[in-house]
Amino acid sequence: MIRSLLPIVMAVVASATPVLGQAPACEGSMGYASNFEGRRTFLWRPDGLETIKARITTDASLQPARTAMLTRADAALTRGPYTVVDKTQTPASGDKHDYMSMGPYWWPDPAQPNGLPYIRRDGRFNPERDTNAFDLTDLEAMSQDVQALSLAYYFTGDERYATQAAAFIRTWFLAPETRMNPNFNHGQAVPGRVSGRAEGVIDATRLVRVVESLGLLDTSSALTDEERASLRDWFAELVQWMATSEIGRAEKAATNNHGVYYDMLISEFALYAGMDEVARTVAERFKTTRIVPQFAPDGSLPQELTRTRSLHYSTWTLTASFDLAQLGSCVGVDLWNWSSEDGRSLRNATDFMAGWAGRETEWPYPELDKTETQGLYEVLLRGAWAWNDAELAADAALYAERNADLDLNLRLPPYAP
Repeated sequence: MIRSLLPIVMAVVASATPVLGQAPACEGSMGYASNFEGRRTFLWRPDGLETIKARITTDASLQPARTAMLTRADAALTRGPYTVVDKTQTPASGDKHDYMSMGPYWWPDPAQPNGLPYIRRDGRFNPERDTNAFDLTDLEAMSQDVQALSLAYYFTGDERYATQAAAFIRTWFLAPETRMNPNFNHGQAVPGRVSGRAEGVIDATRLVRVVESLGLLDTSSALTDEERASLRDWFAELVQWMATSEIGRAEKAATNNHGVYYDMLISEFALYAGMDEVARTVAERFKTTRIVPQFAPDGSLPQELTRTRSLHYSTWTLTASFDLAQLGSCVGVDLWNWSSEDGRSLRNATDFMAGWAGRETEWPYPELDKTETQGLYEVLLRGAWAWNDAELAADAALYAERNADLDLNLRLPPYAP
């Protein structure tokens, strides 16, 4: 299956990194397996996880994240599994195996008796999208539970967690009665306007948690070798859909955060599916198709600064860029240190965000919620490790306590030179 899809995907896609301590090698589609006892992760680095594992029961700063993770994992043992086929609405395809969600910022038009067509209110979430009429809530819950269960399995060695994570994965991706078809044709639909949009591809960010979690589950027998092969085929089909479908190609053409996320997602899924050349091509072109047009020389992201949640979207976009830089390192492409002649780079963008550390309430661009600091904390902490920068680490420390329960803290330790 994977070999037959690779030429099709490549035909479309083709249109020395500083690291945490002494870096283990990420080796293409094998990821960190050779340095992580066979665990095939790509973004979750073994040195970070192993450092935290050695300290997780004694380090007070890790307890909020540990408690949150174990609480979720223990609760997940008693719920689920999740599936796309139990939603109350049916996609335009007529097939409930097709994932379906609603655009987050679209609301009924009060000027119309039936509210149709919906109208856009940027940055204002319509709670209707989180109902069982759609699949987003189940996708989010499944991916969060699988992540918590896989981390709990890694940190405790308790096979119950791996067994439940495998059951969730089997139901969502493999079982004929309940599996999701590998496409997002009906993602972020807008009632009265369209049954699916290119923007819906970004819903697949939740699947990154699943791919990385599968790596932690590699040391368990909860999934069979045949099931793992079927999962690789599923993600290979998703890569093909992203590269060849009208919706996937439209998302690739996006010139804001959606384009950045497209590149990160197709690279992550391609590596999992064994399509190293796809990931290498995407990472290499990221320099000229994303950084040059989307990153300003002063480090700002102009497309994101126009949004009503510009602080959020700036860190959100930079986080995906960091992910792609990590994936690029798996295939020999250095994005961490690349810069255009006029200074457009990941480092300049990070420094731009760091300039607001400790004074995010003074952010001069539109932002509906200046109390949200999760994205800023992640950018600063990851940046500190990426460039061995104590100043970025000090900036990140400003937000450590208020973000102490994040799962990020179980994958990346506090910076130490």
